[in-house]
Amino acid sequence: MIGRDDLRRFAVARSLFPPTSLERALQRFGFVQADPIRAPARAQDLTMRHRVVDYRAGDLERHYTTLGIEEDFFINYGFVTTDVYALMHPRRMVPAWPSPGRMRSQRLLAFVRERGAVHPRDAQERFAHGTVTNYWGGSSNATTHLLDALHYRGLLRVAGRRSGIRVYAPVDRPATQLGAAVSSSNRRPSSSLAAAERRARVDALIDVVVRIYAPLPRASVSTIVSRLRYAVPQWQRELKAGLRRAHDRLSRERVDGVDWFWPADEDPAVAVAEDAVRMLSPFDPVVWDRRRFELLWGWAYRFEAYTPAPKRKLGYYALPLLWRDRAVGWANVSMQRGEVRADLGFVESGRPSDRGFKRELECEMDRMRRFLEESP
Repeated sequence: MIGRDDLRRFAVARSLFPPTSLERALQRFGFVQADPIRAPARAQDLTMRHRVVDYRAGDLERHYTTLGIEEDFFINYGFVTTDVYALMHPRRMVPAWPSPGRMRSQRLLAFVRERGAVHPRDAQERFAHGTVTNYWGGSSNATTHLLDALHYRGLLRVAGRRSGIRVYAPVDRPATQLGAAVSSSNRRPSSSLAAAERRARVDALIDVVVRIYAPLPRASVSTIVSRLRYAVPQWQRELKAGLRRAHDRLSRERVDGVDWFWPADEDPAVAVAEDAVRMLSPFDPVVWDRRRFELLWGWAYRFEAYTPAPKRKLGYYALPLLWRDRAVGWANVSMQRGEVRADLGFVESGRPSDRGFKRELECEMDRMRRFLEESP
């Protein structure tokens, strides 16, 4: 009989696997969420530091071109392996471009193919497209916005970054195919893939997200599957059927009135939590699903970077604090005069009193210091 304690250990142990190489860790996940805020480091780096031997802040960006990964949208924006990328593309069902936008996109695409790799600044110098209203209601450079749109459609890829800014390159397809893909964005979704192939791809993508975030309560499985509409907008209508198939093939157990799901070849009962303290990214797979977090640990963690300062309860970029298989509080980590500092907060049960916690907290602070000493 599986209980909540088993689920907690399982959630922690299966995600915080023994550290390995960066490439193997990425292949094991298939997707790592990215976020630009650096406090004390970017989310993708904070996630990988627990899973990669001797990882340093910035390693993912430094080695990006050698890792067999792509920047792209999955259930959020981040890094996907080439296998996952291939499951999502080509994206055909996307908002249609009006005629002026289509003409602009074709000219911009030809410009990138001619140059080979283009920084948004270079494109802006060539094309004066003005500004557009962005997702948050502010103003963005229209040329950069169009580069992003071409990237999302699979017509461009991120070749790397220059001072944190994405540099775009053409995908490895003939120009005639790319031009046709731009024009086809005004048509109905492509039916070029057979129904069986579409179902197989949707099932594979669902398995990827379940593998990353399991065990998951039923409501969370529905949420993450629905978020695959960002990965495969052309198959959005196929996701509900994919969810039903996932319910049939995944392992499940009802615990305290909630149905939980995980990959069929895994056993929660054998999971063992490591005696370690971990400061986790707000987007780490262990804590990403806030619904699951509250069910497993009994308190609500909130990401407050975009919350007005007077209303924050945990802090601007509070890192959930894990002790063994328990989320016991949070840490706000900062650099002050070259020293790494951590301001800790704890849930109602308070700071763990055993000596093991104090020792392992010091070890985690040492790991954080080494991690923040970026490689040359």
